[in-house]
Amino acid sequence: MENTISYKIEGFEGPLDLLLQLIARNKLNIYDIPLITLIDQYLEQIELFKSEEMEIESEFLEMAARLLYIKTVSLLPKHDEVVKLKEELTGELLEYMVCKQIAEKLGTMQSGFNSFVRKPEELRFDNTYELIHQKDVMYLSYLSAVGRGQRKLPPSTAPFTKIVAKKIVAVSAKIVFVIRKLWTGSDKKLISLYKTAGSRSELVATFLAVLELCKANRVHVEGDSDNAEITLIKEHKRK
Repeated sequence: MENTISYKIEGFEGPLDLLLQLIARNKLNIYDIPLITLIDQYLEQIELFKSEEMEIESEFLEMAARLLYIKTVSLLPKHDEVVKLKEELTGELLEYMVCKQIAEKLGTMQSGFNSFVRKPEELRFDNTYELIHQKDVMYLSYLSAVGRGQRKLPPSTAPFTKIVAKKIVAVSAKIVFVIRKLWTGSDKKLISLYKTAGSRSELVATFLAVLELCKANRVHVEGDSDNAEITLIKEHKRK
């Protein structure tokens, strides 16, 4: 098998590719190439290929001859042609570099063109139960299932009805009630206030309201038991 310069075998696609890699390896500025340094390195690389008995394509040799000419002209004193030759070489390198970058990008974009993706196929299963059991086994299983179901049911609300359904009476509301009753009339029997209570909660709230009013010096209670009277203390009397 003969040796050839190939990009795929750690080689180069052409002489411009070799020059670009030499520029990158030596961190040279492509917009201001030191011609002598680059030309010498290119010629050294060609000689290395020859020493390894590699078959060198003609385009690499043509570039070597071109670079030797540029080097010769650049060594002449005050030769304007070297500027033009340098600009031509730099332009070719820049154009090749851009084309190579575009080719690599297009290759990456086309890498997925041969792939085909489709929607996953829906799998269907037959859920028909086909096992056969004895009747007594099925009956016992049914009773067991019913028992487990009943244990999971919430308890009946009947035992809690009397507890939850009782109306809560606020003491503050009964304080307002007592003051209004006393304000609209003269002295009142204390027992008459309790008789208006429709439930035990309302009775307790009325009793606590009377205690709070006595504590705040808003009412005066006098007498014992059923004959006790409650009187609203006027503002000037409390002062």
